[in-house]
Amino acid sequence: MAKRYGGKFSPDAGIGKADAPAPARPRRDPAGARANVMFVPAIPLVFTSLRDGAVELALALTAAALWTLGAWLLRDGLRAEAAYAQRKVARRPAIPRKMMASVLTGLGAAIAAYKTEPGVLAPLLFGLIALALHATAFGIDPLKNKGAEGIDDFQQDRVARVVDEAETLLAEMADAIRRAADRDMENRVAVFQQTARDMIRTVEEDPRDLTAARRYLGVYLLGARDATVKFADIWSRSRDARARADYVALLDDLSDNFASRTRKMLLEDRSDLTVEIEVLRDRLQREGVKP
Repeated sequence: MAKRYGGKFSPDAGIGKADAPAPARPRRDPAGARANVMFVPAIPLVFTSLRDGAVELALALTAAALWTLGAWLLRDGLRAEAAYAQRKVARRPAIPRKMMASVLTGLGAAIAAYKTEPGVLAPLLFGLIALALHATAFGIDPLKNKGAEGIDDFQQDRVARVVDEAETLLAEMADAIRRAADRDMENRVAVFQQTARDMIRTVEEDPRDLTAARRYLGVYLLGARDATVKFADIWSRSRDARARADYVALLDDLSDNFASRTRKMLLEDRSDLTVEIEVLRDRLQREGVKP
């Protein structure tokens, strides 16, 4: 029976089965192919108008520009909606990108229709139909905040800023480690990212934890991002085993510290709840009500 080779100088040396990180799951782009397809109609519109007059070409270029801008806004809107759906506490997107994309698509269709059929009724109908089809296919943006009951706007803005910065640093870590072309290290970074996102979700559920987690989601993640960039540069050039071992140790320490801090925040939240319950019971007893 064939056996997998492994030894002292194997890339996986020193990593037992219990310590091996789970394979990283690639994060699917929420925009997907259906959003990217919306960039296509502008191309044939422009090329088929090159031999027309100056007015027709200007109209075609205007319609193509509106469609392209609409497709770009749609892609960003789908990504913002996916981030909104993933979070338990989230604010509605500040800019309704998907609805703006629907309006731009309708305007582009109206101008393209006017190019071949001047008038008012036909372009208006084409524009309204395109707008309605676009809105039906892709939906509209979230219009209200989620899970924000009892949280003041100032506190919510603080949490949103810290979470956005943390997610940006995690994304930059993922981009940097891909340059190292080391699948095992990509998996290890993915495991750490999941641990950090557990803390992020905890802070989103209870913004009072932000003070305790801010150093982790700011300073520590910034250091982890910088260390990942440096490791990727060194590993891609020299395949330095010592640098790899040091980086693995750093990721393990960070994962342990983030997980420990998250467990402590959850325990503190549970303790706060227990105190509130006990205080309420005491008050009920003083009022002569038996809970």
